[in-house]
Amino acid sequence: MTNNIFLTLYKDYAEQIDAGLLKPGSKLPSENELTITYNTSRETVRKGLNLLAQNGYINKVKGKGSFVLDMGRMNFPITGLVSYKEVSERLGKKSRTLVYVTERVLAGDLIAKELHIRSDQYVWKVIRAREIDGERIILDIDYFLADIVANMTKDIAEDSIYEYLEQELNFKISYAEKIISVERATEMDREYMDINHDTHVVVVRGYVHLEDTTLFQFTESRHRLDKFQFVDFARRI
Repeated sequence: MTNNIFLTLYKDYAEQIDAGLLKPGSKLPSENELTITYNTSRETVRKGLNLLAQNGYINKVKGKGSFVLDMGRMNFPITGLVSYKEVSERLGKKSRTLVYVTERVLAGDLIAKELHIRSDQYVWKVIRAREIDGERIILDIDYFLADIVANMTKDIAEDSIYEYLEQELNFKISYAEKIISVERATEMDREYMDINHDTHVVVVRGYVHLEDTTLFQFTESRHRLDKFQFVDFARRI
């Protein structure tokens, strides 16, 4: 339980900010005050605050404290490694996931290159559209190493794959490398997304690693241009 205190801190303050109980510019309690409130170490408190900062909730100002940021309702974090389910809950909009494909297939040359595996190794291929307020505005194409993720069902894909991996399989998902580009819309985009007359989409490719550095997922997330702005928070060191 102690190891999860930072998550409790994160969720407590994320929920307060989402609900508007903490206004933009509000200052959070100091690290010392939080260690007393949560009966934990300063290192654990910093871990929770860093997670809030990574996901765009707060700005940590050295020597002054942590301040609530003005959250855009359709902001999509770049640096944070969060599931769509977590992001959609933060957006506060009606959303659902439409699963088109969940199949175990041979990686082939292209995906094998992305995951650094042999082309004859098996992967789970998952294709999902994310619908917000009745419009399909995100298309996610995911590949998971079948040697790592032994099972994948439509129900799991509709809910949260990361929640399944972390809570059911006890995997520790650690970090991801992301590449963002603007690309021409494809026939798949037009089939599985409501992109109207748009000719381009924003593509976020991610390489996701477990705590032991194993690369287990390659993901391609395709977003409608007019619905998202991608946010990061840079600090001068």
